[in-house]
Formats: sequence, C-alpha cells, structure tokens
Amino acid sequence: MRLALVSDIHGNLPALEAVVKDMARRGVDAVINLGDSLSGPLMPLETAQFLMAQDWVHLAGNHERQLLAAHKMGASDAFAHSQLGAKEWAWLATLQSCASLNSDVLLCHGTPRSDLEYFMETVEPTQLRAASQAEIHKRLGDARAGLVACGHTHLPRMMRSSLGQLIINPGSVGLPAYDDIHPYPHKVENGSPDARYAIVEQGKGSWSGALIAIPYKFKAMAKLAQARQRPEWAKALLTGYI
Repeated sequence: MRLALVSDIHGNLPALEAVVKDMARRGVDAVINLGDSLSGPLMPLETAQFLMAQDWVHLAGNHERQLLAAHKMGASDAFAHSQLGAKEWAWLATLQSCASLNSDVLLCHGTPRSDLEYFMETVEPTQLRAASQAEIHKRLGDARAGLVACGHTHLPRMMRSSLGQLIINPGSVGLPAYDDIHPYPHKVENGSPDARYAIVEQGKGSWSGALIAIPYKFKAMAKLAQARQRPEWAKALLTGYI
C-alpha cells in the first residue's frame, strides 16, 4: 500500500494543485487529507470545490469544526465562512477528525483524543520542542495501528513510537508558518515557501515514509493575502517565516 498524505491546505489551491501534480508523477494508491483545508484569506470556496471532486479520504481539522460552529471566529475562519455555500457546508458536516483507514492505519488531525493537540511537538513557556517518546506514548493512548498520520502543527516530521509505529505529519500544503498563543506563545516556521506533503508505503509488515517539499507560484498567493489585509500571511507565504 502506497499512500499520499496532505494536510493544512488552508485554502491555498495553487499549492494543492502543485502537490497533486507531483503525487501523480510518483504514483499512489490513495490520497488522505488530514484537515484544516479551507480556513484563511486565500481561496476557500475554490479549494472546497476541488477537494469535493476528488476520490480521497478527507478528515475535519479544528478549523472545520470551528467553521461549522460559527462561534467566536478569527479572521481566517470568518473569511472562509463568508465564501462557502450550501453544498460546501453539507460536505464539511460529513467529515470526522479521526478515522481508521483499516486496522493498521489510524488518521487524525491532531491526536486521537483532540484536534487541537500537537502530536510530535510540545509547547513549553520558552520553546517549541520535539515531543519525548513518553509524551508520544501518552498521546497515542491505546492506538496500535502500524501507521498513525496526523497534521495540525504544519511541521513535516516522522517519529517512531516505543512500539515501533510510524507516526508522520506531512506538514502544511498551504501555510508554511504561523504563530499561536496556546498553551504558550510560540511560532511554527518551516523556513521556505514550499508546499509540503508525504508519501508512506507498507512493506514486509512495516511502514516507511518520505517527506516532500514542492515549489509552486507562491507570490500570487502572498499578494492575495496582502490585498485582503493579512500581512502576516503574506510574509509566511513568501518566506516560510512569521
């Protein structure tokens, strides 16, 4: 089994199209979208329509949940909310934040217990660091799948659990940097404007993975973000820094 993993598209359709073109060249059996697909000042409606036309497995991220709740939305959710129609809302309502592809593949946006929890990173008052094996074990809970795919942090990373499970985050297709204040102020920065995704493959009872960075015409998206009064997005899209 050979799977492509995408996550955190955030309405960046040109980045997604570049990823799709690259994965077609490499050949995969299925594509999994781990959520946070639309929120942002870019192309939420067009991205939703593109995704709805694909024969992919789609998850909801925390931003899909927030869009559906339509409560205390930030600027990114508010813009996406204003652009969507009845068909898009109906599609969003069908999505789950955690699902099993089969007995050996577990999919989640954050962790199995929360769409807001970082899986392979830990936020401390002074730093964002890689999670310890003990922290990973706790966040896994009773999950025993050989492959655990997650998103949310926008950071491409692979780790092994104490049981040998491959845990992989493909990184963000559409937003290479952001900042947050929960649970402490921190920044996530990939340091390049590339679109990110991953390919995982099962062989002889174990999983391996590859993290992939794809260039695309990011300047147009940065210009769009700037035009919509989101300079922090423009900088992130141009540089991979916030």
